[in-house]
Amino acid sequence: MNEESGQPTRKIVLLVLDMQETFLKVMPEREQVVGRCSFAISAARLLGIDVAFTEQMPDKLGPTLPELRALAPEAPVFPKHAFSGLDADGMEAYLSEGETEGLLIAGLETPVCVYQTALAAHNQNLVVTLLSDALTCRRAGDGGTVLKALRHSGCHVLPTETIFYSLLADARHPAFRAYTQLVKKYG
Repeated sequence: MNEESGQPTRKIVLLVLDMQETFLKVMPEREQVVGRCSFAISAARLLGIDVAFTEQMPDKLGPTLPELRALAPEAPVFPKHAFSGLDADGMEAYLSEGETEGLLIAGLETPVCVYQTALAAHNQNLVVTLLSDALTCRRAGDGGTVLKALRHSGCHVLPTETIFYSLLADARHPAFRAYTQLVKKYG
């Protein structure tokens, strides 16, 4: 943590994967994951962490949920056909131009796009943190198995609140009070 600015010392991006209604309508934890992604986006913005979205074939499957886009309207959206978000057109340039060292990953679906994105990022020597409560899939058992495998591969798997408190590091951080308000708002 940079003590003067209160900002993280490394370049981190919150990558929100494929939060499209077409997928969400078949997810058993739809409301929870939308709420936790909203929390993650709001917390990232508060701390000056860049946010980016991917959309799986948006021409056929639709856009990111408007309520999520409204939280970060200036955030880039990367359409994709591949399952890994890192294979989206323009993503590699976006991450390298920003000198990105770490990704916080939220969204869906854990056994497919989340898994492939996390492994690709880890293989590119990015520090990968999966926001465990801001991820979902159709079958919970599959998600749990995948998160264990990703942890074993060297990725961090922790709840959203834990990660952002870690980024704050201290109750004297200039954003601490505003962050605690987000914690209360998103429960």
